[in-house]
Amino acid sequence: MSNSTFDLNALIKESRDLLVTPKAYFSTMKTTGGIAEPLIKAVIYGAVAGIIAFLWSILKLGGATGGMFGGAVGIMMFVWYIVGAVIGLFISAVIILVISAICKGNTDFEASVRVTAAIMVIMPISALLGFVSGLNLTAGLLVGLAVNIFALYLLYHALVEALKAKPETTKIVMIVLAAILVLFLLVGMGAKKKANKFMNEFNNSDLKELIEDAGNK
Repeated sequence: MSNSTFDLNALIKESRDLLVTPKAYFSTMKTTGGIAEPLIKAVIYGAVAGIIAFLWSILKLGGATGGMFGGAVGIMMFVWYIVGAVIGLFISAVIILVISAICKGNTDFEASVRVTAAIMVIMPISALLGFVSGLNLTAGLLVGLAVNIFALYLLYHALVEALKAKPETTKIVMIVLAAILVLFLLVGMGAKKKANKFMNEFNNSDLKELIEDAGNK
């Protein structure tokens, strides 16, 4: 793809190649050529993820549903996915640049932006699997962990192949990040259990009756 003519078919092919053979993809990925191309790529990934999230909200699946506001919430989610993709592109690029520096890799900002935009292919996948949390919150947390671990797998190859980071150091950093993700999962599951316990106790307590009586007065 080039900045003058953005080829959507080429993006689809690149996305498929990235997901199937990330090592080969990042070994030949261009790390220069301007910011426009990765920015467009991030917007497209964000838009696709937003459309998927919008559909799940209409179907009342996933982490957020339309509820009493109907499709308005879904539309807001769609817009936020696009805005979040643009903001996240540059914030994540800085983070990847720092990680690359730690791993003795390329510290050029544009290269980090391009790597970030490529890895954002994970956004539509994450949104597509978002319905799982609507069916079961614990399963949703586990699926989310799996998606994030896969993103780290992509990041490892991006750092080593595209940014020329040291494989040994990069591997250690990825293991640390994976451990942090697992810790967050355990914390999230613990918070979920406490929330469920509180709601069960609330439903069986006199407090609920007091609130209902107060509402009827």
